[in-house]
Amino acid sequence: MNKKIFRFMLTGAICMTTLGIQAQSYPNRPIVLISPVQAASAGDISTRLIAQKMSENMGQPIAIENLPGAAGMIGLDRINRAKPDGYTIASISDSTLTYVPIIQGRKNFDALERLDPISTTVTGTWVLVAHPSLQLKSVQDLIAYAKANPGKLNYGSAGVGGSHHVAMEMFKSATNTKMEHVPYKGATAAIQDVQSGQVQIMFSALSPILGAVRDNRVTVLGVASLERSKILPNIPTLTEAGVPGFIFSTWGAILVPKGTPKTIADKLHAELGKALADPVVMEKLNSAGISPQFISPEQLRDLIRSTTSTMSKVIQNANITSE
Repeated sequence: MNKKIFRFMLTGAICMTTLGIQAQSYPNRPIVLISPVQAASAGDISTRLIAQKMSENMGQPIAIENLPGAAGMIGLDRINRAKPDGYTIASISDSTLTYVPIIQGRKNFDALERLDPISTTVTGTWVLVAHPSLQLKSVQDLIAYAKANPGKLNYGSAGVGGSHHVAMEMFKSATNTKMEHVPYKGATAAIQDVQSGQVQIMFSALSPILGAVRDNRVTVLGVASLERSKILPNIPTLTEAGVPGFIFSTWGAILVPKGTPKTIADKLHAELGKALADPVVMEKLNSAGISPQFISPEQLRDLIRSTTSTMSKVIQNANITSE
């Protein structure tokens, strides 16, 4: 029995030593970063910019693996199956981590039971846009049109239960209007169709639709933040436009599989902080309407908990379902 205990302890010590050596040399090969969104979407744009700087600083390639679909849950399931060795990490939005599972009926789902938090990366400004053919000049114009034509307006989203869907359902609930939901397999396709007029309106992160705004391919009716956007200073907030207290913003975060060695997680946290503090990265993010945000793993853990609690109430009050 003593020999068995000794062998068990020796094996454990060897494993711990091996993990320690691996952590000290990390990274010594390419890293895969799971991004559960379409390429060229707001989340993908910021993720690639940050990953490129981290790759430069760490001296190893970081390959982005886009896995859109199911409002991010396909990518989340992929990172849940990855080895906790620091060579598969993920950049995931707040919606996928917190309220998408609730809408999709995944009872007792808890992202923090499967993933270890590193830090948030960015927060994004969101806007309410319409196709110019509607000839709407304000949020009140939209509300009046929707009430006069119940169910005739279509709005696009990146998928059932995602941020675009939830934002519009919150708006419908706040304004007592009826509009039809047209879900896409990602934000890029939805944004393309609102520009072409296939769908008439949508909520979108500012970054991926900014070019269309500047080219007048869409009309911005309101900004869904507490204050006006510095990029669009003449556009009122939703509250200013007559929807009191309407605020909607999103954030992204880097997480790793549960059980990733702390030394590796700490390394990723430090490298992420360096990338977000880089002046070029900061300027590019800010110019696209995206704000860098770097916090501790503990703060991210608390943020996931609080967002889940807050948004579960919003979803219940607005009666948002997976349709």
